[in-house]
Amino acid sequence: MESGWNDKQPIYLQIRDRIVALILEGRLAEGEAVPSVRSFAGEFKINPITVSKGYQQLSEEGLVEKRRGLGMFVADGARQRLRDSEREQFLNEEWPEIQTRIQRLGLKARDLLGQDD
Repeated sequence: MESGWNDKQPIYLQIRDRIVALILEGRLAEGEAVPSVRSFAGEFKINPITVSKGYQQLSEEGLVEKRRGLGMFVADGARQRLRDSEREQFLNEEWPEIQTRIQRLGLKARDLLGQDD
């Protein structure tokens, strides 16, 4: 994982988004342990409380589960739930704006696919 943080959103949400990306990419499988708060905080030189807040967000969303004395683990079904919600968000929020821009620019499918006439 890259260590750069941006100013566009709180770091705890960026932590949440990084773990979500790892789950979606299959780099963190269901049932697999999420890096410990201490190791994550140490690796990226951020406050452990900030990491805990990001992990708490994941837990509240049902994407990770706490196992007493063992740590946090990716919950069963997390990847599919994330895919479904990310697809829905893309289709409902992002795609309409992209589609409008495509139409405004007069682009055709072959333009977008990089195909010549």
